[in-house]
Amino acid sequence: MDVEPRADAARAALTPEVVATYPLPGMAIPSDIAFSPDDAWLTYLWSAEGSLTKQLYAVALAGGEPHMLFSADRGGVTERNVSSEEALRRERQRQRAQGVTQYAWARNAERLIVPVPDGLYVLDGPKAPPRLLVAGGSGPILDPQLSPDGRQVAFVRESELYVVATEGGEPHQVTHGARGAGRTHGLAEFIAQEEMGRSHGFWWSDDSTRLAFAAVDDSQIPVYRIVHQGKDAVGEGAQEDHRYPFAGGSNAQVRLGVLSATGGAPTWLDLDLWPHEYLARVDWSPDGTLYVQLGNREQSELALLRFDAETGAGRVLLVERSDIWIDLHDMFRPLRDGGFIWASERSGFRHLYRYDSDGALRRPLTAGAWMVEEIVHLDERRRRAYFTGTLDRPLERHLYVASLDGGAVDAPRRLTAGAGMHSPVADHGGTRFVDTYPALDTPPVMRVYTLADGTPRQTVYARADPRVTALQLRPPELVTVPNRDGDRLSGAIYRPAATFGPGPYPTIVAVYGGPHAQTVSRSWGMTVNMRAQYLRSLGFLVFALDNRGSARRGLAFEGAIKHHLGRVEVRDQVDGVRWLVQEGLADPQRVGIYGWSYGGYMAASCLFKAPDTFRVAVAGAPVTSWDGYDTHYTERYMGTPQGNPTGYDESSLLGHVTGLRGKLLLIHGLIDENVQFRHTARLINALIAARKPYDLLLFPNERHMPRGLADRVYMEERIAEYFRQHLLGGR
Repeated sequence: MDVEPRADAARAALTPEVVATYPLPGMAIPSDIAFSPDDAWLTYLWSAEGSLTKQLYAVALAGGEPHMLFSADRGGVTERNVSSEEALRRERQRQRAQGVTQYAWARNAERLIVPVPDGLYVLDGPKAPPRLLVAGGSGPILDPQLSPDGRQVAFVRESELYVVATEGGEPHQVTHGARGAGRTHGLAEFIAQEEMGRSHGFWWSDDSTRLAFAAVDDSQIPVYRIVHQGKDAVGEGAQEDHRYPFAGGSNAQVRLGVLSATGGAPTWLDLDLWPHEYLARVDWSPDGTLYVQLGNREQSELALLRFDAETGAGRVLLVERSDIWIDLHDMFRPLRDGGFIWASERSGFRHLYRYDSDGALRRPLTAGAWMVEEIVHLDERRRRAYFTGTLDRPLERHLYVASLDGGAVDAPRRLTAGAGMHSPVADHGGTRFVDTYPALDTPPVMRVYTLADGTPRQTVYARADPRVTALQLRPPELVTVPNRDGDRLSGAIYRPAATFGPGPYPTIVAVYGGPHAQTVSRSWGMTVNMRAQYLRSLGFLVFALDNRGSARRGLAFEGAIKHHLGRVEVRDQVDGVRWLVQEGLADPQRVGIYGWSYGGYMAASCLFKAPDTFRVAVAGAPVTSWDGYDTHYTERYMGTPQGNPTGYDESSLLGHVTGLRGKLLLIHGLIDENVQFRHTARLINALIAARKPYDLLLFPNERHMPRGLADRVYMEERIAEYFRQHLLGGR
């Protein structure tokens, strides 16, 4: 077998430039997939040349070749031409794509919009040319949304909501009075965008005549200033102010109003019907009723309320309560009979439930020690619910179908084939779905299937990436690791080539470790973890482990971290290394760890709290003290600093620096508005006070997610060099 030459070729091909370049090998695939309202067309964003610059394409489902609907040449997005407001929205959505980065169909009309920095364009169907509806010169156009009938577009400009007819004309301002400091109409506040999964601040009614909108006032939140220290010029644009809600501090005040699409005085909904802190979700029903989800400050309760949009009066339909916390979801669905579908983790795993119109539970639709993740399609005529979940195993995602009726919970039927992480999108008529499917050893492909039984019908995308062949990337080995408390944890091993001998190997742990995330799965994303592949090519064994607290294993598994972060997570990572040592894979004297964000916090935590296990750590953009992170994320897991002072003290890195015996490299972007550089600065102060040495790598022009290619290449060089120097003695 020709193993070693291929391993040598991979080692020669893998460089920091390859590691830092996006899209990753095999990942230049169509995204933002949607069916046209008549289900005749499939539209998506894609780059034919395999770059980050995407165009909008359409392909007829009756057959034929894809054709381009909108080119990035029409003033598409670059990292330099977006407004500061849009740049922050892209950062919060973790969006790297350029060119055409978003589009949307009207729900009930063959019309779509494409926003780019030059303006807002409309296409009257997949065969029509784009036409400019609103020029971008009068200020950034934020969050444009088509009305369901396709006749109007609403958007936010300079903190106010505007509406314009899609046939043309001047935009009409429909909200007023928000142009003061800290006030906006129609925009989701920072905490909603960053932590709550709610990117919108206004919502069209089903009949296209009214708009519900959020009126946000965050003027009571103190301003946190970030200075652009790396800019050549000072003055305008050299600093930015953020109203950042630190844990235990003030949140934005949010009201919800309803007004006519033509303007006029709004009707304010009586949200004080239920004591709340957060506006979590807003949904219109076809009959013009508004359903609103409100959460309390502790995130232990979530209420569903129904409102009369004409009067603003409402009533509480149900209240979810949890001794751990409430995880928000997007699986509320109103039904024609006035009832609704709701998702809950009351059993310890998220499942679907059917309710009557008065909020009385009728029956569960799913049950068991697994979780439902997303409703893909609801077919009331055929009485079926299609959804994704973890029924087969938590390392995979599949599409299932279950009945909306029946007295007992029937076992859902699986519709997707192949072990992996499936991402299905269903058509409007409930006859087909498109599935983007990456396996552990196969890059993603995109095919159309019959929704009734999962029969394949049409391949939309299955293009080979020559980089995959050239790099000869080997998938990691997936393993199950027991921890000291009897839990079985999922792990992945990137073993060096046989040329480096049988082991034990110098080992590097790749960690995230935080809640709402899963590191290990049966997906191509594991194989194109390019930093792990690069370090493997240098002779390191790289290991990833999903400790307790990580996602997709149920609320009890995730809730093990409640009120004390960095405790059980560190124990599990130590147990993972001990298992590697017992298996003869890891050299116990040469173990390092790296991570970013929560992973940066974990990397430093492991180095400080388990110095006998970890000798080197690279901590990128770490949260160093949880009183310095935001309210919604931090308080979900920790409570407030006032209510849990001991937990905050023990979870902070600042009080554990005396445990440092190994080598520490801190990395941070100076204009990070999510995990501000203040976190690393506070840790440096603690290290100085304890007289502990550290190394520091700063990027003056980067936020939380490094975007500049030169910066990313330099960072990968430094990280690899750091591990080689301190685990391999510079070899």
